[in-house]
Amino acid sequence: MKKFSFEIKSTEMRIAEATLKKINRWEEKIAALSDEELKKKTNEFRQRYNTGESHDSLRPEVFAVAREATRRVLQKRPFDVQMIGGVILDLGSVAEMKTGEGKTITSIAPVYLNSITGSCVIISTVNEYLAQRDAEEMGQVFKWLGLTVGINKAQMEPNLKREAYACDVLYSVHSELGFDYLRDNMVMAKEEKVQRGLDYILLDEVDSILIDEAKTPLIISGGDEGVTSAYNVADLFVRTLSKDDYFIDEETKSVYLTEEGIEKANKYFNFENLYDIQNSELVHRIQNALRAHKVMKLDVEYIVREDKIELVDSFTGRIMEGRAYSEGLQQAIQAKERVEIESETKTLATITYQNFFRLFKKICGMTGTAKTEENEFIEIYNMRVNVVPTNKPMIRFDDEDEIYVTMNAKWKAVAKEVKRVYEKGQPILIGTAQVEDSEVLHELLVQERIPHTVLNAKQDASEAEIISRAGQVKAVTIATNMAGRGTDIKPSKEALELGGLYVLGTEKAESRRIDNQLKGRSGRQGDVGYTKFFLSLDDQLILRFSVQDKWKEYFKAYGDDPIEGKQIKAAFLRAQKKIEGFNFDNRKSVLNFDDVIRQQRDLIYEQRDLILNREDLGTIIKKMISVCATNVVENPYFLKKNNTLDLEGFTKYLNENWMGLCDYKFKEEDLIKLDHDDLVEFIAKMFNNQYDILRQNILEKFGVVQLTNSERNIILNVFDGAWQDHINVMDKLRRSSHLVQYSQKNPYQVYTNLGSKKFKELTTRIAVESIVNLMNNYDAIKSSNANFDFPWVSNQENVDAIEKEKQKIMQFIELLLQSEKNKLASEGKTEEEIKAYLEEQKNALLAELKVKVNEAIKESNEENSNTDSKK
Repeated sequence: MKKFSFEIKSTEMRIAEATLKKINRWEEKIAALSDEELKKKTNEFRQRYNTGESHDSLRPEVFAVAREATRRVLQKRPFDVQMIGGVILDLGSVAEMKTGEGKTITSIAPVYLNSITGSCVIISTVNEYLAQRDAEEMGQVFKWLGLTVGINKAQMEPNLKREAYACDVLYSVHSELGFDYLRDNMVMAKEEKVQRGLDYILLDEVDSILIDEAKTPLIISGGDEGVTSAYNVADLFVRTLSKDDYFIDEETKSVYLTEEGIEKANKYFNFENLYDIQNSELVHRIQNALRAHKVMKLDVEYIVREDKIELVDSFTGRIMEGRAYSEGLQQAIQAKERVEIESETKTLATITYQNFFRLFKKICGMTGTAKTEENEFIEIYNMRVNVVPTNKPMIRFDDEDEIYVTMNAKWKAVAKEVKRVYEKGQPILIGTAQVEDSEVLHELLVQERIPHTVLNAKQDASEAEIISRAGQVKAVTIATNMAGRGTDIKPSKEALELGGLYVLGTEKAESRRIDNQLKGRSGRQGDVGYTKFFLSLDDQLILRFSVQDKWKEYFKAYGDDPIEGKQIKAAFLRAQKKIEGFNFDNRKSVLNFDDVIRQQRDLIYEQRDLILNREDLGTIIKKMISVCATNVVENPYFLKKNNTLDLEGFTKYLNENWMGLCDYKFKEEDLIKLDHDDLVEFIAKMFNNQYDILRQNILEKFGVVQLTNSERNIILNVFDGAWQDHINVMDKLRRSSHLVQYSQKNPYQVYTNLGSKKFKELTTRIAVESIVNLMNNYDAIKSSNANFDFPWVSNQENVDAIEKEKQKIMQFIELLLQSEKNKLASEGKTEEEIKAYLEEQKNALLAELKVKVNEAIKESNEENSNTDSKK
């Protein structure tokens, strides 16, 4: 019976194939245009779009123009499959294109089309070298067509970043885009922002960015938090532990103290119970020290370079510039490696890659390997993965894996195979999973006297040069992971005659995608090639499961020979799929927890933008006053045991905290007759009335621009301080939420409920502190009272002198309060308690100053009056 096979094509692929026919119909007509006529097409397309022609109807002609421009500028005519890939990218999907199929050229047409519509078009790459290279090479086409091209780099001045983002097309490293977004939401004026919109982004090596790096959030830190000695104490304790004192769960890479370890900790620190609540901070430090010593490995997760800990991306083998572990793990590793321990910093702003890239109106990406993770792309990013056919049939041969019982047997076999291939002259690329392995192999090849080059995190700077030579006859290249290297290996003619590039894998990665990326280095553009993996039962993939010892015993008869049979190969694949599942669950968990703070962050940033963009903040301040008045009345501190209000204390509290600069003062007799709702309404009315007077004073002295700037700065300072405290509170909540599992509660549900409660407290705090600070704004003292401030100043010509004196007094007051702040901190007072107390003291000092100055004015006036009467 004849079998029929049906190829089910996605909607995007059907649209792409139909669009390709239209593009090809345009080709002859577009090719007949002169250079000048072709360049004029850009403005024509813009006009047509602005007058109502749709994006979709423009696509075939725009793509045909982009193809012709690419041919004329780069002397390369994009293949039909590249145009199909371009349409898929324009539709907001993932285009899976094999290595060497020309993904970079594929990006030109969709980028050109989206820039015509006025969008901010961003091409995101995995490192600055690729951003620079692509901007220079592909940028030639865009510039020829009349578009501007910018490059965004770390450490650039804000004005240069602003210019880059203002360009039609921007090339940038993905992490810097996220950091710019966070920094833009910390500015004090809208003009300081650098980004101009999150419209369309095209991600190169999309799986590396959206999946592999999704576990680590972007964090902007600042300020010192924590004492470095605490890390050393935990580190010294962990160094005393034996294997019986801790347990490592290899599957999840978690580490815990056993009962023996807990007993040892109690004796070491002289505790009755290590897990008492007052010891929680030390428990956290011990946990980090355990992780640093027993799980995190030098030259695997991190390297030490110039006495600094630098993180290694486990998927690409690259150094993650400017990145550090959070929650004290970085400091624990520094203590372990005996390098300088940096102070643990406070999180000022944070976002996960998932939530940052989901902010874009349209997101797409290209990679050589994504189909195995299609479910994650659909579930998290609503993007389908479309496999674009190769331009020429792939003739690479992927051989069966060779599996050995021990690591030693595997390395012997690898060295023997490399020697055989080297003597034959065929170029060989050896992929290792970690830096440590590449150095083991390096030693073996030195012993065999085989010339070779090594590319790992320590030689990251010269990667393009090393990779470009890897296709020559007798070339032997060792590379730690090959994800997103961005440089093609082109075998020479002689190398192709010898069988093309041989790719030898020495360990299966945690994801099949990474293995496929390594294989994809061979057999590009229809070239001949060969791939093979050499594995062992000592590999990390098997170590993570509790079957290694059983398998080693079962297969020990093989000795140094490869294990035969399909069963063991299938077991490796099952292990790989299981770990992919773990990693997906981890990323999803990170995202679920971050989704709680994402909603809060979106609201805060939206309100912040409202404050930045409003010319008059009066309406916002009125709403804050309403919240503030309600909070003041509901303050339980002033409720007596019989549930009545302590009017004397309450009235004093109102006058000292809010009415210091006002002529009006609250009186007990005005408040005694009011119930709860009337009291809220009355206080809000008085705050509004008195603040209107204070605003008018600022307006008369400095003008409307200074008034708005002054109010904006006061509110934004409160906003940012409160939000940063909230982020750190939420971080601690997330860290401790897993403990509720012991009481049969859902950690995520507990975190969500507590997070919502904390967010309500945050919005109230912002309102209350903003109104306190606005009503105690020193600029609001009447201009007619210039002499009231400083009696020795006689006229308005000396306003500058007045302001200088004010600043001196304020600095003096701040100096007085600083020592008080340190004292309160040493007494263990909370940040909120310290802040409230210092604000009260500051207001008291200002009030005292006001009384003394008034007395001085009175005396001065009396003396002047007496002098005049004598005259």
